[in-house]
Amino acid sequence: MTRNGLIDAVQPLVGQVRSLAVRLWGGTTLGVRAIAVDEGRVLLVRHTYVSGWHFPGGGVHAGETAEVAARRELVEETGYEATAPARFLGLYFNPAMAGRDHVALFQVPTVAMIRAFRANREIAAIGFFPTDDLPEGTTGATRRRLAELFDSLPPSETW
Repeated sequence: MTRNGLIDAVQPLVGQVRSLAVRLWGGTTLGVRAIAVDEGRVLLVRHTYVSGWHFPGGGVHAGETAEVAARRELVEETGYEATAPARFLGLYFNPAMAGRDHVALFQVPTVAMIRAFRANREIAAIGFFPTDDLPEGTTGATRRRLAELFDSLPPSETW
């Protein structure tokens, strides 16, 4: 097996171990997610290390605002860049991460592709999907956030 092949093979395990370490020993964490909608279709990602379709997103780095993090993660994970300011939608408690995680959610009104997507160690696939016909495996949190945004579902405090 080549070095890159080995890295690709263990990357999902590394992500799971990192997530477990944060759950057990980490302090409070802040993540971000971006809802990018284009012509009635929402941009979702499928990770290599966790099942389901999710909004693009990730952790906020030291010295970075949540909006900057959301815009950065959008580009890193999908190759699409926000072409207008992101709108803050809410801050959600994510109890799945050992009771220490919060997710800042932003809506990105318009995006433009700045590089073609290629599957990698973190993101297996991306896609634009009609908001009323999401792919099988779309997470419950993803579906709830879309219903809050587009179907007037009352917002929840938890992710």
